[in-house]
Amino acid sequence: MEPNDHRILARRLDLYHMEEDAPGMIYWHGPGWRLYRALEDEIRGHMRRLGYEEVRSPQLLPKSLWEASGHWEKFGANMFAVPAREPGGRDMALKPMSCPCHIQIFNADLKSWRDLPVRYAEFGICHRDEPSGSMHGLMRSRGFEQDDAHVLLAPDQVEGEVLRFVQLLARVYADLGFPDFEVALSLRPALRAGSDADWDRAEEQLLAAARSAGLDPGIQPGEGAFYGPKLEFALKDRQGRSWQCGTIQLDMVLPGRLGASYIDRNGDKAVPVMLHHAVLGSMGRFIGILLEHHEGRLPFRLAPRQVAVLPIAELQRPAAEHFAERLRAAGLRPVLLDGSESLQRRLVSAHELLIPVHAVIGRREAEAGQVMLQEADGRELADIPTAVARLLAR
Repeated sequence: MEPNDHRILARRLDLYHMEEDAPGMIYWHGPGWRLYRALEDEIRGHMRRLGYEEVRSPQLLPKSLWEASGHWEKFGANMFAVPAREPGGRDMALKPMSCPCHIQIFNADLKSWRDLPVRYAEFGICHRDEPSGSMHGLMRSRGFEQDDAHVLLAPDQVEGEVLRFVQLLARVYADLGFPDFEVALSLRPALRAGSDADWDRAEEQLLAAARSAGLDPGIQPGEGAFYGPKLEFALKDRQGRSWQCGTIQLDMVLPGRLGASYIDRNGDKAVPVMLHHAVLGSMGRFIGILLEHHEGRLPFRLAPRQVAVLPIAELQRPAAEHFAERLRAAGLRPVLLDGSESLQRRLVSAHELLIPVHAVIGRREAEAGQVMLQEADGRELADIPTAVARLLAR
């Protein structure tokens, strides 16, 4: 493996591991989970500001739901099924995606045209029984979480919602170090649900929405989802590799199959259309991409260990502990490196852990209530959040 392979970096940073008796499943360690939650919270903040309601849906659902949605016919071979334990019981399955669940939430009460669009977001935990030979660390696993979102809306609202998503995706990718991305429009596959008229309308509308958002997508015949066409967004990493991550899909099939409806302006019952979308896709896979793209040196706000606090000698340990407590109170992620080893050895450890900021406390700093900051790997101290700057100024 290459030194910048995410599996090597994950071991170096103590982010996660996998067990032979749980193939394709991730055991997140403390530092890895801190990174995971920091990225998750970043997306959560964006979704909240854009008016999405965060929801939570069950993991285990009736097989009959997946049959009604069409997923069982399409994905049943890759789903973890749980047969009924007693006569008359219901066969169940672990969910491979969240879209039918969000339609069920929509259906829980009556909606009118005034309620639309309805926007749901969920960090949905999914399971897919992928072939054992396809497993590849975080890049492909059997258990994963998606930044899943679904918008149920009237047909004339599609263009505005696609534009909102494209603007969100571009902002998030740029903030994470990926200013450039490519987009493709995937059209109807051979095996699909819905009428040709529905597909004609969906493909035409999604292409028009993409162009209205300033995109000029390439065309991928036959690569759409079984229920609708989709825009697929691929970002480029520093090694020139392309990673398909974000997607938005226009669905004129599932809402009708699962009984979704609203009362339109004329007082009649109408079936909404649905947009499925994700900015990052699999959270674990995106973390793997981030690690390789940044060679483990993540942006300060995502680093699992942001500040290494290093007392020069044992006498400065109380001052170092106090400073670490202040950093934690400010919402940061410090680590206190105060072992019996020399300061130089501990600085080497901080570099090996790719900690972006080192705070050294000697006798003079402890007496003055200050710290001495050192940059790591050429990072600018301007990367330090205002909260740290305020602490250092006290």
